[in-house]
Amino acid sequence: MCGLSGEMRFDGAGADMGAVGRMTEAMHERGPDGSGLWSQGPVALGHRRLKIIDLSEKAAQPMVDPELGLAVVFNGCLYNYGELRRELRAAGYRFCSTSDTEVLMKAFHRWGPACVEHFKGMFAFAVFERATGRLTLGRDRLGIKPLYLAGDSRRLRFASSLPALLAGGEVDTDIDPVALHHYMTFHSLVPGERTILAGVRKLPAATVRVIEADGSGTEHRYWDPPHTRGALPEHAGLSGAEWREAVLDALRVAVRRRMVADVPVGVLLSGGLDSSLIVALLAEQGQEDLATFSIGFEPAGGERGDEFAYSDLIARRFGTDHHRIRVPDARLLEGLQDAVRAMSEPMVSHDCVAFYLLSQEVARHVKVVQSGQGADEVFAGYSWFPPLAGVPREQAADVYARAFFDRPHAGLAAILAPDRLLSRDASGEFVREHLSRPGAETALDAVLRLETTAMLVDDPVKRVDNMSMAHGLEARTPFLDHELVELAAACPAELKLAHGGKGVLKDAARRLLPAEVIDRPKGYFPVPAVRHLDGELLGLVREALTSRAARERGLFREEYVARLLTDPERDRATTGVNTLWQLGLLELWLQTHGL
Repeated sequence: MCGLSGEMRFDGAGADMGAVGRMTEAMHERGPDGSGLWSQGPVALGHRRLKIIDLSEKAAQPMVDPELGLAVVFNGCLYNYGELRRELRAAGYRFCSTSDTEVLMKAFHRWGPACVEHFKGMFAFAVFERATGRLTLGRDRLGIKPLYLAGDSRRLRFASSLPALLAGGEVDTDIDPVALHHYMTFHSLVPGERTILAGVRKLPAATVRVIEADGSGTEHRYWDPPHTRGALPEHAGLSGAEWREAVLDALRVAVRRRMVADVPVGVLLSGGLDSSLIVALLAEQGQEDLATFSIGFEPAGGERGDEFAYSDLIARRFGTDHHRIRVPDARLLEGLQDAVRAMSEPMVSHDCVAFYLLSQEVARHVKVVQSGQGADEVFAGYSWFPPLAGVPREQAADVYARAFFDRPHAGLAAILAPDRLLSRDASGEFVREHLSRPGAETALDAVLRLETTAMLVDDPVKRVDNMSMAHGLEARTPFLDHELVELAAACPAELKLAHGGKGVLKDAARRLLPAEVIDRPKGYFPVPAVRHLDGELLGLVREALTSRAARERGLFREEYVARLLTDPERDRATTGVNTLWQLGLLELWLQTHGL
């Protein structure tokens, strides 16, 4: 896990090493263990390193192989790098390190851009070919590792974080009107290629982009699970009990894969089903002295601020080395501001500050953790999935919009300044386009495909990456193992919706976990003080929304903001997001990054 950056010129000029150096240094927290720069003519690469696999300097990046004519920067982890290394050695390749970076380089030489189809892991990479002057960018199937892009006819720049691109300079920082529409509709998600800034794009998940020396190029999406019952013929006709065993076996493999490291691996244990199941499967596989970590906050607004009762129960049951982290309100404001600074894009979820403060403490003990994110999107655990049961396929978009959208398109007219409004429903169009694609047998299948391949990439995946990497902590997510996701996509919808959602997963867990954890009401990282804005947090939001910068930017109607500041609980979105926090967080992020 690291941070990568680079530039490719198309105008005959040499790459700007100063800009690449600034971008690289801006990602110091992502890779505190080392850094490197490399350039050749129109291309420059930069890297910040977090040492996880092969702790020696032989694994330093950018990694260059003069014999193969390749230069590589890589962020992530190839969990099957050992198997690939053996295969490549048998094909005649020689290795100078035991790193997965060198495996990626030689896999690229052997298979070209199709190397991604051989990888099991999370990754973003850039490979430069000396002979052709070609640059290849790639991103993992679930978009777990980020890759941001900014460019024009003269050049392309890329980095693991959006603020790193800003550090390079010359980025168009106007607000993207379509992205703003998405932000206000999808509770801060801006899915797909867009970001809130007009001049920055993302390489989509499961995508390889090949860029020629003249700036022309091609793009290929290499993974798109169909979400149909016949997608995995070997699982056709399975009974409910057989599906339960298949899911449990696939999760066992996913958890075991994510223990690959030359440093200890811990678990973020919320006490919910997903993280508890990871702990149980590690214990089943003989993992001893497993470090687990839970976080709690002060109560507010009548809401409890921790779930220690459940995490303690799991820690005792499996004998983990458990760490309870309680955050007093005095640390919350500073932690929140630091979390906003760590965001590559504005993220409204109050979980962000919890992940930030939890990661800060966890990084004192371990450099790698497993975490339970993704299970709700993959196994239909959220409240907006059950309404889709039995709905005709053609009605999927309307039902999903009513359950998931923060507000309808027409509702934005009361919130956004008139010159920030779109005449068309860009967010509705995005959803309808995705749901109308071939495949996905039922309305629920179509929505789960949308959630898995688009929505979760930008939350929770981005949230976990940003908040953990702010402290040089690598977070691994076994529920986003692509083979497990493919299995879940082929699983009958009724098995996923059973027991209030995640039914097949709950059934699989019953032989391993106590019923009080499996059947408990769904929980989140509880940060009540953010959900119920008051005191210093309300003051922070008020200052951001009434500042000169906010007035000059003019995103929101001033009279609407004034009403919310008078009554912070006045408006909540369909999913419960506090609208004042949604507006305030966007301004806080823009101002924090000097925009």
